[in-house]
Parts: sequence; C-alpha cells; structure tokens
Amino acid sequence: MRILVIASNYGVWAEELQGPWDALKEAGHDLTLATYLGKTPLPGVISMDPQFVDPMQKVKMNPPELLARVNQILDTGEWADPIRTRDADMGDYDALVIVGGAGSALDVAGNGLVHRLVLDAYRSGKTIGALCYAVAALAFTRDPDDGMRSVIHGRHVTAHPHAWDFVEDLEYDVVRATPDNPRLQLKTSGFVFPLQYMVQDAVGPDGTVASDPRTSREHPSVVHDHPFVTGLSVESAQAFGAKLVEVLARNPVSAHA
Repeated sequence: MRILVIASNYGVWAEELQGPWDALKEAGHDLTLATYLGKTPLPGVISMDPQFVDPMQKVKMNPPELLARVNQILDTGEWADPIRTRDADMGDYDALVIVGGAGSALDVAGNGLVHRLVLDAYRSGKTIGALCYAVAALAFTRDPDDGMRSVIHGRHVTAHPHAWDFVEDLEYDVVRATPDNPRLQLKTSGFVFPLQYMVQDAVGPDGTVASDPRTSREHPSVVHDHPFVTGLSVESAQAFGAKLVEVLARNPVSAHA
C-alpha cells in the first residue's frame, strides 16, 4: 500500500517518526514523507539525548539502540527530500499517518493543508493514524457534512495527558541543522496547547479519550476506532506502528476507490 506520512519541520520527536516508519516499511508498504517546508524532518535535540529525563514523567525517554537507528536513518538520507504537504494529494495514497513532537503544534496541528488531507482520507474510508500531539490535527479537521463537527466527534481516541504537559520554557532546537534547514529560533512557555482538553471537546459526550498518565513502554496506549488509529505519546510509538500494520492488513483500501 502507498502511505503518506506527515512530520514536522520544526522538531519531530525522533522515535515518533522512527517507530511507525520502520514498522510500515518492514511490512512492505511504500512510504512517502511530507513536511510543511519540504525539508528533512529533523528530530528535536531532547528526543536524541540518551540521558534526557522527562521532567513530568521522571523517566529516561530515549533508548540508545533506538537513537542509533535514527542516526542511521539520518546518515543514509532516508528522510531526506520529502514532498511539501501542499503538494500531496490523498487520492494518490491508501492511508495517512501523522506523527508528533513539539514542532507538530506549530506546522501540523492547525495546518489547513493537513486538515484537507485528513478530510479526504476520512471521506474515502482510508486508515488515518495520528500519534501524540498530531491527534490535534484530527480534532481541528471539521466535516462540512456533519455540521462542522470534528471528524473524531463521537470517536474513541488517545490524547497526551495534561499531567505530562511541559510547563517550563521549551526550545525548539533540532539536531543536524543546515543553512537551508535551520533550527527554529523560538521558545514557548511549555507546550503550545493542552491536547487532552482539546480532544475531549472534539469527541464530545459520545466519544472517549484515553489519556492515562500511567501509560508506559511496558503498557503503551493505542486505540483503533475505524478509520482512526491513535497513539498516546512517544512511549507508544512502537505499539502504534505495530497497530497500523495490523489494521492495514485487515482493512486494505484502494487509493483510487
């Protein structure tokens, strides 16, 4: 199957792209990477630091063997030369996957170009995956045929728990910056928005939101409610990729259906 994968140019979380990327490739799918600027989605510095301890969860977030794999991907240029999001046509793809990281709040979540792709995939019944803060793109995508309610209204999805939201200053430094793909000179007071509350509003009273702060690598959180597959955060990235592979094997959809 042909799968469109959308990532941020302003700081992707390394594992959140690597997890589903490797799972889908190993399953034999043809992946096309898209970013807002059409430049390599560079990982945020903290997502590539083996000693980084999440200030809210108090645990190390980045296994060294995983970082070795991400560096291999960057060394070989596997994520180089993505298409621009504005040039993507969902009619060319069988599924859509959107990944998170702090930068996704800036160029993915509220991006109308992304919303267009989500709505096109939704109307065609194609599988739509969203991980961590990328779930905001689903919350913001509105269906004109359903009173402009979110496409996840009444659905069962995940959301990064508010208890995990950073509250200290957050810088958007990335690794391997180049003159034509520099780091973003920006600092915000923690995360840009509280995802859990936004998603709860979007699903409404008939939907549910899995946002348990006890979620861990040992107990990841991934929810499938057709056509959506959502994953809670970075600790669920590998499980998210595995679930996408499973769902796509059960629910193939022709790109030109």
